[in-house]
Order: sequence, then structure tokens, then C-alpha cells
Amino acid sequence: MANILVAMSGGVDSTTTAYLLKQAGNHVEGCYLRLHCDEKKHTRNIGMVKRAAEFLGIKYHVLDLNKKFDEIVYNPFIKAYEEGVTPNPCVLCNKYIKFGALLDFAKSIGMEKLATGHYVRIKDGLIHEAVDKSKDQSYFLAQVSPEAIPFMVFPMGERYKKDIKAFALSIPELEDFSTQKESSEICFVQNSYIEVLQEHMNVQRQGEVLNTKGEVIGAHQGYMHYTIGKRRGFEIKGAHEPHYVVSIIPEKNQIIVGGKEELEVKEFRVKSLNMFVDKNELEAAVKIRYRSPKLKCKIFIEEGSAARIVMEESASAIAAGQLATFYQGEYVVGSGIIA
Repeated sequence: MANILVAMSGGVDSTTTAYLLKQAGNHVEGCYLRLHCDEKKHTRNIGMVKRAAEFLGIKYHVLDLNKKFDEIVYNPFIKAYEEGVTPNPCVLCNKYIKFGALLDFAKSIGMEKLATGHYVRIKDGLIHEAVDKSKDQSYFLAQVSPEAIPFMVFPMGERYKKDIKAFALSIPELEDFSTQKESSEICFVQNSYIEVLQEHMNVQRQGEVLNTKGEVIGAHQGYMHYTIGKRRGFEIKGAHEPHYVVSIIPEKNQIIVGGKEELEVKEFRVKSLNMFVDKNELEAAVKIRYRSPKLKCKIFIEEGSAARIVMEESASAIAAGQLATFYQGEYVVGSGIIA
């Protein structure tokens, strides 16, 4: 048995996590993170956490990390789109907030472990895919510090989401936790990332669409509306075939488009390399997006936390700023941010 702090959002997964760990005989405390300026949402969520804590008979904390969240996650999100790259804020949040600052807080109050409602497992000292592949979140945890792994607990990793909802429905005090709307992937994006960006800058700036030869062939509504691989939302004169965004030139407010074959890449580089195995070269499989399939590759590690990734087969629409997560079987062996 252990002293375990549970990151509690007021949702079904983290609430059930706390319930299962308490039932197993552990000393459990909860913690709600205030991570963005949405007082209405915080008030509702903290109310749910309080209800769950009272039912479970556990203490709960409210940890205000809004300033740190803005500095490490939110502001870089805005800056990334300004620079024409596609960020992955959940990856930074997991690394620096949940399994960084929150883990430090857990240790400071005498807790031995930190649990969350993520669908992922820890096996053989490595991050491992969840049983429920449709909910697996190992991709998003691949940048956490290797030193954090021994402290991480994920009861949801051994279970299926449908079973968790059914389990919560079977307990009257938890019934309405199971019927809540699923939280959005990015906590501060309600509908569209564009809505977030336009609070900080002018996103409606008509610009030029170029082909890969550098010729102006159309117009668009502002480069921030586009990510690599997008095929709609811009005008091309006399086009008969689909065109896709292949690159973005933010300083000129231009996007470059081409045919689908021009999105294909067999080799790319990553920065901010985070490896869980100690090798300079290794064979693995890489996911270039959360929902993309794993592709066989070779990883060549270079100096300065960088690596070169060479794939057996080409991949489409590789976007700078996204996470490339490396797997051997179902184990995560490392990751890097696509450069």
C-alpha cells in the first residue's frame, strides 16, 4: 500500500482512479489543477471533485498553476501558430505540469506516487500502451522525464472506457460522473484553435497561395488558418485536382500547396529528444500524430538532443511542432518534436 496523490478533474476517469486506489487500501488524496482562466469551468469542476472526495472520505487540494501553465503551455501554443508550426500543448502539459510541477507538489506533501486517469500502463519501467487501444494515451506521455516514471500510476490503463462508465453508473454516488460530456483534447480550446488565436492577433489576413515552383496561383484568408496537409479553405485559379498545404511561410503570410505526392516524406528530424533507452541507433516504429499508424523506422541520435528519423515507407503531412513518438512493440522508447 502507498500514499498516492490523484490528479482529479471532476471527470469519470480520474474519479474512478481515486475510487479504485482507495478500495485497494492505499492512502489517497486528490488534487485539482487550475490551469487556465475559466472561472465558470473551475467552479463546476472543483464542485465535482469536492463531491467525489467527500464520498470517498479523502482530502483534496486545489493547486493553482495557471501562471506556470500560461508560461510553459498556453503562450508557446500561440507563438507556435504565429511561427507557422503546429503545436501539441498536451505534450508540454504532461511533461512540465502534471508530471513536473504536480509531481513535485505530491512529493512535498509526503506522497509516494502520483496517479492520473490516463489510459496508459507502466511495464518493466517503461511507458506501455493501454489495453483499450481506442483510448490509449501513451503518445502524449512520451516527453515526460524518465525520472518521473517510477512515481506514475495509471489504473485506467488495464481497463476499457466502456467498462469504466458502466462501473461508475453502478455506484449511485458516481452515476452523474459517468454521464458527463467528454472533455476536449485541448482544455483551453472550446471549438477551434482559431478562436483562441484571434484573442491575441489578427488572423484574418488575406495572402497568396503559391505552388511548389513559387508561382502565385490563388489566395487564402490568413496563414494561421492552415496546417500541413489541409486541402480546404483556400482558392486556386483553375484547379482541377485537389491541392494540399505542403509548407507555410509566416513572415510573408503565404502558403505553398501541391499534390498529395508532394506531402510524402521518408526522412525527417526531431529536436527536444527524450529517450527511455540508451542507444545511439535503434530500430523502432514511429507515430507522427496521435491517431496515425505506427511506421517502421530507424532512429539515428545526434548531438544536441536531436535525431534523424528514416522510415521504411513514406508518411504524409509530417508537421513541424507535432510529436513523433517511438515504439518497440507496445513500449514507448522515446520521442522528439518534429523540426
